[in-house]
This record gives sequence, structure tokens and C-alpha cells, in this order.
Amino acid sequence: MFLTKELYGFVLITTLLCTSVSGTESDETWIRINQIGYRPSDPKFAVLVSRLEVSPEEFQVVDFLTGEPVYISKGIRAFGKYGPFTTTFRLDFTPVQEQGKFFIRWGDTKSPVFRIGEQVYDGAADFLLKYMRQQRCGYNPFLRDSCHTHDGFTVYGPMPDGTHIDAAGGWHDAADYLQYATTSANATFNLLLAWRDYPGAFQDRFLASGLPGPNEVPDVLDEARWGLEWLQKMHPAPRLMFNQIADDRDHAGFRLPDQDSVSYGHGLERPVYFCSGDVQGLFGYKNRTNGVASTAGKFSSAFALGAAVYRSPVPEFADRLQHKAVTAYEFGLAGPGACQTAPGRAPYFYEEDNWTDDMELASACLFRITGDSGYFDSGMKFSELEKVTPWMGADSAHHYQWYPFINIGHYELAVQATGCQREFLISCYRQGLKNVFERGVKNPFFIGAPFIWCSNNLVCAMITQGLLYRKLSGDDQFLEMETALRDWLFGCNPWGVSMVVGMPSDGLTARDPHNSFSHLYGFPVDGGLLDGPVHGSIYKKLQYIHLTKPDEFAAFQSDLVVYHDDVGDYSTNEPTMDGTASLVYYLAAMSGPEDMTGCRKCIFSDGAVVRGDPGSHTLALVFTGDEYTDGGIQIRGILAQKKIRASFFFTGNFYRNPGNRSLIRSLIDDGHYLGAHSDKHLLYNSWENRDSVLVARDSFETDLKNNYTAMMNFSIRPEAARYFLLPFEWYNSEITGWTKDLGLRLVNHTGETLSAADYTIPEMGERYRSADDIMKSIRERSGRDPQGLNGFLLLMHIGTHPDRMDKFYQRLPELIGWLESQGYRFKRIDDLLSETASE
Repeated sequence: MFLTKELYGFVLITTLLCTSVSGTESDETWIRINQIGYRPSDPKFAVLVSRLEVSPEEFQVVDFLTGEPVYISKGIRAFGKYGPFTTTFRLDFTPVQEQGKFFIRWGDTKSPVFRIGEQVYDGAADFLLKYMRQQRCGYNPFLRDSCHTHDGFTVYGPMPDGTHIDAAGGWHDAADYLQYATTSANATFNLLLAWRDYPGAFQDRFLASGLPGPNEVPDVLDEARWGLEWLQKMHPAPRLMFNQIADDRDHAGFRLPDQDSVSYGHGLERPVYFCSGDVQGLFGYKNRTNGVASTAGKFSSAFALGAAVYRSPVPEFADRLQHKAVTAYEFGLAGPGACQTAPGRAPYFYEEDNWTDDMELASACLFRITGDSGYFDSGMKFSELEKVTPWMGADSAHHYQWYPFINIGHYELAVQATGCQREFLISCYRQGLKNVFERGVKNPFFIGAPFIWCSNNLVCAMITQGLLYRKLSGDDQFLEMETALRDWLFGCNPWGVSMVVGMPSDGLTARDPHNSFSHLYGFPVDGGLLDGPVHGSIYKKLQYIHLTKPDEFAAFQSDLVVYHDDVGDYSTNEPTMDGTASLVYYLAAMSGPEDMTGCRKCIFSDGAVVRGDPGSHTLALVFTGDEYTDGGIQIRGILAQKKIRASFFFTGNFYRNPGNRSLIRSLIDDGHYLGAHSDKHLLYNSWENRDSVLVARDSFETDLKNNYTAMMNFSIRPEAARYFLLPFEWYNSEITGWTKDLGLRLVNHTGETLSAADYTIPEMGERYRSADDIMKSIRERSGRDPQGLNGFLLLMHIGTHPDRMDKFYQRLPELIGWLESQGYRFKRIDDLLSETASE
């Protein structure tokens, strides 16, 4: 049930009385949640797990800022034993639509704090590109240095072994520096698809080189083109295609890519494996290759989609890509079968066995750019050969046996098909989802993907298939499973760990991934999707794994599934390039640009809103208050006389001051906006170095919580006061991010007048600004350009130091009269900043 204010007191008392009766030992019971958060309209579930015999009957969703329960639910489903846990439960809090920051509580057990908000995934897709840039080969922008520029010499090719070709570029596969055409082509395709379907999710903050700086090209397209340029080198001519650079001789210990000196007998050149269609393996181990179509199909689809994306901005490049899409497709037709990667001295390689899905996708993409119905007909024939990706519903599979883990060819054909053909393709997706659903519905995490190597890639494939199925059919019968698997990736799993390194920034993510960057130098590998948990039986059989420290998650390991945050575990804790790129598409569907706040035409600075719509002849009068309140009664009277609603941001000090109670209640009764200005009026950033943050994150959050607690004494609830105007009006993007993570929106004054200097006193010397100076600056700013003061947040103070005799608030009638004469209209800040959000 949702809580009214009248019920809150009863609930709080009841909670205190019942905690000692129904509570649990917090070190034996845990509540797992999605650390990124939940969108208001999505299904929302948490999972309670315990090593004890417990039987919860209800749980609470608690507002982080106020400590109030906002929802009490009996929506609990029991699942019994799972892995290391004796009892497990799914907790349903879907009805909670309120936006903000919350935690779930049952007895003494609390979940981590999480957000509910429309924009919890904003910027997430762009965040993953950090890892993609770090994985670049040839020139690595993270290191600002080059690597592997001598690649490479051919093996298994039609030319003599040892022939040099230019194969520099592309991405490293994972912690190792091998490069595979199959994973790189799939990654390139997913980046292009994300841009094609969700362009609004991406920004332009990096150059084509990967170095910081805008270049009028979305960063996702810069990254996709990096992949396309390398793929062209790997398919230099018709019937000439290469599958792999280097082999497991690369596994020679941790080192940065620009320090790689592993020798393959040709100096610094590395072997480049030709797509021969035959079994390969230079040493004792051999793969099971029986064709080239799996690789050729991936090349063709990436080239074809690239041609479609670049047709308008770079037509010459698009023409070249289309030609290569056709030659790659023809190479695949001539060599049906799967082309596996080549092992070296170890038995591990990518054991891909299927290929018709790759040729189906290539057919669909070529039909889209050429209009040749022959491609569509071929695509439909391929689709009938593999209706469901075989891992879906299976208990196990070989490593990368059915790759990629989702057949996007079904979707690309379906959006171009009609009638029974479209229904057939939709039914293929439905059956795959059903297979995994029937396995997952039996456990509390709703996970039906097998725990094989790279299980997170399977989860990513499943949520993507769920999304594409909903887009095609409008059927949401698998939506709970889709969101549960999404939640699994971001912390709703037995270990409570987000499987994307560094996301969220304040969450529990891998601190010791299997990666040279972080292991050797502590460089973050933010954005990388980890391989993911595996069955205990698989983990025990893997060679060369040695944990380097005690297992912090020992209590959560079982024969069913294990995960270790340890650099020594390459099976569960290694980020991979292709898995990361595959997740970009789904997160793009979930997100928008990072600094979107609901005001489409607002002006931002370091992520904070500093101005409303410059095209709207409206502005907001904003007043802040902490220690002084001498102008309060006069300001309130002037606004009432003029019938203007303004916005007031007060500190906790101000709200708690008994002398201010009557004024605050009057401002509320008059319909003004009242918000937070921090509790103790802290300075967040150094005046000398804005990038230097002076407060710890937990101190920042505690201070704001106390501010909102003081506001609650006047029944000002967080959902009605989401705009936060920071003290001293001094901040950076880190403070903006912290504010956003609390479910709040940071605002600052427009800052192009001297209005905020009304606090200065004569003793400040040159910094002092008289009321005449302030009034003059406002009038001059209005006349400087056609937009005048449109959308302005015009900030003043509700009171000033007694030493200031020239009180600017005494000039408020003059200011308002002049603004009215110029045609400006006045709005509360929430109305001003939302007026364009609904357009």
C-alpha cells in the first residue's frame, strides 16, 4: 500500500515495535537490487536471499532523503533454496512511481540505495564507449600511444606464409591482445545499430582518434568507424578475408599494449590468420572449422549497415562499404559453414558452430540498402534453418558455440516483412524467449541463461531479444524476465555486484578485474562488461586460474554458480570488448543524453540547468536564504501585491530557525516554490580549483538529507522539491552527478547579471556592488541581445548582513515594474523549466 501522511506515524511505530520480532541477522540475509535504478513505468523487483529459514510477510520501500516508508508491500513470492541460500524471495514494488532515491527494508535488513527516475539510464550507452576506446589497437587514446603497428604476417593464406599485410587497428579482444574479426564485426554492427535506432542516446565529446574534444560526430559513430576501417583491412579484396590476429602465445603475463614485446618469430609482427575454411591450429590443438560463412556474414552485415548509416554524411565511404558488403556476402555463399578461431598451445578457442544466422543478417542488411528482393528471399531461407538460437533453453554449450548469442537477422527481416513472413520471424523470437522463460521462472532471479563462459553475454542477448520482440509484436508477456535479467547485470544477483565496471559510480562493481590496465597501474576499465558467473563445475575444470586473495564473496559461492572479483579469475571477471559493444544497443534504448533533465531547450553548465528556454519571454525570480532573513516579510508582501509566484531555496539552518516558521508557512500558502539549499551551506568545491571537491560524497548526501528532513517539518516532500540550488552557486560536474544520483536536479542562477551580488558589504572593497550597480547590470544584460533575460533564473537573497544598508530587495518593486514593462512574465522555477519538457 502507499502511505498517506496520516498513516506514516502508525507505520513508523509499528516498524519499531516489529523489528525485534521479525528482523533478521543482517550478515545472514541480503536484499539485492538493480544498482542503476528503475524507471517509474517498469516492473520493479528486488530479491531477498538468506542463509536462514525466514518468511517475510511484507517489506517497505523507504525514501532515502527523508527516511520515510513510501510503500508497504505484501507482494512477495517464495522460491526456496537457490545456490548458497536456504530461502529466497522476489519482492514486487512495481506500483512505486515516485521518483527519487530509495532503499528496501525488511526488519533489520536493508538493500543498497537505488534510484527511481525516468532518466536513470541516461548516458549509460555512452559510458560503455569508455572501455571501447581503451581497447583500441594501433593508436590507443587512453595511453596516448601506439601499439601493434607492425601487424602482421599471414598464415594459412593463399599467399606464402609470412607475407606482410597492413592489419593495424581495430580493438583488442579482452585482457589479452588477440583480435578476432568475428567479435569485432559483431561489435561494429551493434554500435551502428544503436546509433541508427537511438541516436538521441549519444553525445559528441571525443575526436575520431578517441582523444577528448568534440568533432561534430557522435562518439558512437567515431567508435564504429574505427571498427569499419579495420574490417576493411581484414577484407582487402574479394575472396580474401582474414579471421584473427595473434593466438594464445599472447598469454605471456600482464603488460600494457604499448609495451607488448611477445614474439611470434617475426620481430614485432603478429600472425594474421586467413579465412581458409579448413581446420587450423599451428600446434597441438586444432579447431573444427568447416567453412567461412560465419565470418563472411558478419563482415557483410557490418559493412552493409555502415553503408546505410554513412550514405548521407560520407557517400564515398558508404559506396566503398557497400561494395565490400557484397563481396563478403559472396565469399560466404561460396564457403558455407563456420569459421572458428585458431587455438595455439592451449585448448581454448571460439568454437562457433552456426553460420546461417550470420548470412541471414547479411541478407537483410543488403536488402535494406539495395532493394534487391533476392537478398530478402535468401534471408528468409536462412531464417528457416535456425529459427531459435540453440543456446536458448540449453543447459550448456561450448565456448562461443552459437555466436552471436542473438540472431538480429530475424528482427532486420521482420521490420521489412509483412503477413505470414513477419509473423513467422516474430514467432522465432517468441519461442527463444519462452525457452529461457521456462528455465528462469523457477528461480528468484528469473535467470534462465546457462552459467557458461561469458554468461553475461547470453543475458545481454536475452534482454535485447526481449526488447526487439516487444518492438515487433507489442507483446509484453516476457517483460518481467527482461527487466529481471537487466537487473541481474546491475546487481540483482547472488553477489550484489554490477557486472559493468564502474557503473554506477557509487555502486559495488568489480574492483579487481582481470585486466592489465587496472592490475598493473590501477587505471580504471570503466564501461567494460565482465564475462560473468559460471557453473562451479566449469570453474573447477579451467586451467591456469589462481585467486590472488581471499574470496570476499565466499558466502555466496556454490556448485550452481560462482563469481570472483579477483584478477586471477579470467573466466568470470574479465571484461570483453564484444560483450560491452553488444550491451550498448540495449542501454541506448533505455537512455538519452546524459545531461537531459526534462527541459529540452534549457541551457546547461556542467550538467546543471542555468537557464530556461531562451526563446520564451519568461523568467524566474529566485531567492536563497541561510543566516539572514531581514527581507522576508517585505519580499513576500511585494510578490503578493504583484500576484507573482517566485522560488525560494533555503538551508536546513533556515528551515529550523524558529523565527522563520511563520514566514515559511506564509510563502507556502502563497503558492511559491520552496526547495533545498544544503543543510549547513557547505562549500563543495575549492575557489582556486573548481575540479577539487572539498566534501566526501557521503557528507554531501548526509547534508542534503538533513536539509530535506528540515523541510519535511513544513510538509515539503522531496517529490515536490526536486530542484536543488547549491550553496555559493559553485560546483562542477561531479557535484552534478551526485545530485542526479539522489534523484534531484541541480540548478544554478543564470549568472549574467550582478543580482547575486546583493549580499556584498562595503568592507569587501572592489567586490561590493551597490543596488544601483545591480539594477544597471540587469537592464544592460536585457538589452545586449535579442534573447534578453528570456529563461533567466534571476537570483537574489532573502536577507543580507546588517552592515549592508543598501538593501537590493527594497528595489524589488522597481525591478518587477521594469521587467513587466519589457514584457517579461514570471514563473516558479519548476514551471519555467518544465514548460518545454511537454512540447
